[in-house]
Amino acid sequence: MEAFEEHRDHLWAVAYRILGTVADADDAVQETWLRWRQADRQAVSDARAYLTTAVSRVCYDLLTSARARRESYVGEWLPEPVVAELGPEDRVTLDDSVSLALLAVLERLSPAERTAFVLHDAFEVPFEEIGEILGRSPGAVRQLASQARARVQEYAPRGTADRAAHLKVVEAFAAAATSGDLPGLVAVLDPGVVWRADGGGVVTAAAVPVVGSDRVARMVLGMVERWFDGMTAEFLDVNGAPGVVIRDGDGVPDSVMAFVVSGGRVVQVDVVRNPAKLRNV
Repeated sequence: MEAFEEHRDHLWAVAYRILGTVADADDAVQETWLRWRQADRQAVSDARAYLTTAVSRVCYDLLTSARARRESYVGEWLPEPVVAELGPEDRVTLDDSVSLALLAVLERLSPAERTAFVLHDAFEVPFEEIGEILGRSPGAVRQLASQARARVQEYAPRGTADRAAHLKVVEAFAAAATSGDLPGLVAVLDPGVVWRADGGGVVTAAAVPVVGSDRVARMVLGMVERWFDGMTAEFLDVNGAPGVVIRDGDGVPDSVMAFVVSGGRVVQVDVVRNPAKLRNV
């Protein structure tokens, strides 16, 4: 099973981008491992390509069934965040392919469009191979990827790829929020900033996006005023970019905040509060 373990991280990366949740990605990788155990591995000339195809087929099936669940979701649906320690200083660019903002936009796509886009644009899988996964011709897959790319360009907010610039703005946002500095908070927010929150109908969260620097700033300061004693904010990597994790007095994650930064200001904040999506934080 060494060949599988060698590619496990890659398979998980593919699965998470297609599915948008850690639990589903874990299930997809596990199912792929079971299929690998049953495969005639002597006939496999390229284990990575074979396993990528296998996990993508599993994800495509899972995504199709997941759409019905997400359509009945209460409030905004955001992907499950992946949180890690802040990246090393020598990592100067952000990984856009895994950002919460992009993954949320991918929810607008059909399962076939999303699978084609992720495999081709993020992992450079040839259209011929994607066609075998989706049961479509290479030409049809090319069209699916093109349609998906157009929708991503239309809806995904454009942020800076400069990691240091991104972190500087997030730190300014946090400083203004925690000090109650309304003018300072408005100044660090883009006039058209969008705030989206996912509470899953379980905890309090804005049911629809909040738009505008003044509205978002006042809402954030109101939230800070209602914080319980002992709550803390920590800078961590959220889906490949500096973000903020809020914890209660017992250290339990309360919220995970991901930011899109452009022109020295915050243009979008995605806040995950649904406890079911914070179990891996």
